[in-house]
Amino acid sequence: MNAISEIGAELKEEFEMFDDPMDKYEYIIELGKSLPAMDEALKTDDRLVKGCQSKVWLDASYKDGLVKYTADSNTVITKGIIAILVRLLSNQKPETIVAEDLNILKEIDLRNHLSSQRSNGLTSMINQMKQYANVFCKLQQ
Repeated sequence: MNAISEIGAELKEEFEMFDDPMDKYEYIIELGKSLPAMDEALKTDDRLVKGCQSKVWLDASYKDGLVKYTADSNTVITKGIIAILVRLLSNQKPETIVAEDLNILKEIDLRNHLSSQRSNGLTSMINQMKQYANVFCKLQQ
């Protein structure tokens, strides 16, 4: 298990390779293509992230004290965004996820590459991931 800060440092290094904003945009799309496939049976309305322009399905499981996320989207850029979040937050302790401020998203300047609607969707995705983690925190008590 890598710490969120370590994963964030890797992402920052990857994004620093690109000077052109369009190259960063393309990289986000590539990250989406590398997102592991989500079981079609999990793509249900109750797993849709509300507040996203595109359809984003998000599911979480809890095993051995760690949260694992699976996700998918019907658009390539949004799939890339959720892939970044899954990479950062999967396989972490729920209390770590709840407390995480995700400053790395500012450091890689992610929101500046998104429309305002997609930026709102990013916030919704983060909130949903933290809600799942919060539920798992309560299960530990």
